[in-house]
Amino acid sequence: MINKTIQASCHSKGYDDKELYGAYKIFFGTLVSEPRLKIINFLRKRKANVSQITKELNMGQTSVSHNLKRLKVCGFVNSEKENKFRYYSLNTETIGPLMERIDKHMTKHCIHILKNTREAN
Repeated sequence: MINKTIQASCHSKGYDDKELYGAYKIFFGTLVSEPRLKIINFLRKRKANVSQITKELNMGQTSVSHNLKRLKVCGFVNSEKENKFRYYSLNTETIGPLMERIDKHMTKHCIHILKNTREAN
């Protein structure tokens, strides 16, 4: 069941429940990508520009830029221009605390998945 507050907010802007669920899919789909998760976890430590992220994560510049665009559209990261570079940082108001809760949940409920995966191979 959808939270009544977000449902009312979306309905007041002319969006129906199907569109709201579509937004949920996009939001959670953002977390499915390993490159995006790596970028999120890197930005938990510090802000960085595309070149720094590319170097640190050993990823291609196009891939980093593409994934940062998705992260920015979904509000996972913020960006600010400093001189000739654009720096990205994690949205510490919402995504920082969310990632901390995910870490706690995974530690308590999901780490056993790693053991099962290792044993299956």
